[in-house]
Amino acid sequence: MPRYWFRQKQLGYGPTPSTWQGWLFMSFSCLAVFAVILSAPAIRDNLLRAAWVVLGLSITVLVTVTVSRLKTEGGWRWRNGQD
Repeated sequence: MPRYWFRQKQLGYGPTPSTWQGWLFMSFSCLAVFAVILSAPAIRDNLLRAAWVVLGLSITVLVTVTVSRLKTEGGWRWRNGQD
């Protein structure tokens, strides 16, 4: 039986962390976003800087969404609180 890190939200769409692993993963995801943004000023060319930020944020978001979807008990769907 797999151990899930996230649980379904009661209202809305998506997960919320329910274990320390989920909270740790979300903390690292936030740190990755800040690392991508803070590393961009070291690049002098504005177009290259923008491409770095877009690519870095895209990869970070893609990994975060993929892992959280796989580690959510019951999957993602819209919930209105009456389920």
